[in-house]
Amino acid sequence: MSTVGPPAAFAVIDVRKAYRDVVALDGVSLTVAAGECLAIVGESGSGKTTLLHLFNRLVEPDAGHVLADGEDVAGHDPVALRRRIGYVPQTGGLLPHWRVLRNVALVPWLEKHADPEGAARAALELVGLSPDTFAQRMPAELSGGQRQRVAIARALAAQPRYLLLDEAFSALDAITRGDVHDAFLNVRRRLPVTTLLVTHDVREAVVLADRMAVLRHGRIEQIGPTREVVSTPSTPYVAELIRRSGVST
Repeated sequence: MSTVGPPAAFAVIDVRKAYRDVVALDGVSLTVAAGECLAIVGESGSGKTTLLHLFNRLVEPDAGHVLADGEDVAGHDPVALRRRIGYVPQTGGLLPHWRVLRNVALVPWLEKHADPEGAARAALELVGLSPDTFAQRMPAELSGGQRQRVAIARALAAQPRYLLLDEAFSALDAITRGDVHDAFLNVRRRLPVTTLLVTHDVREAVVLADRMAVLRHGRIEQIGPTREVVSTPSTPYVAELIRRSGVST
């Protein structure tokens, strides 16, 4: 199944992936338009994270193609590719022995930007954290929400065109999650970054994403604008997923 719309920034074409006898992705195709946020929603084991990791080559497909701006990512050096793509895992992945500013400045420094610390300070401001207050703190001195904001700032400091969020908000309590959601929406208003958001939370997808792809057993059950998927589920599985989420139309 594929989508229509503006030219794709990201695309997967008939991608298949198995881990020994377990099929993770079974002929998945989709596109993500430049500047769009697509939420990949599904239960544990549906193939969400495998699909996300195709784009930064943390996972290689067994068949099919993964494209960024029309070019197969298989033709790019994995390390260079990952520096072009912001990535926020569920745990944030901050280096615990580095202060906040050094964590956020990592990719600009690796990419030999003229002013890595300046880029890091701008990214902290973007996610709502004052560099004067937070730059010299250690990750252990931050709250969970602050750590995730720092992780998002690190992913954005080199001004990537793409951002991958892998359950980046799932470990936060409801109030903190709402605050970080607001910070992310502010980022989207200010930066035209193309985003893939993996989440098991339909409510989160509705709040943050333009479109939603529902994955089940490695296949796309439905893909479309988030409100459309919620209001008009196309399969019994999607209808049950929406019902259990408690999201109203």
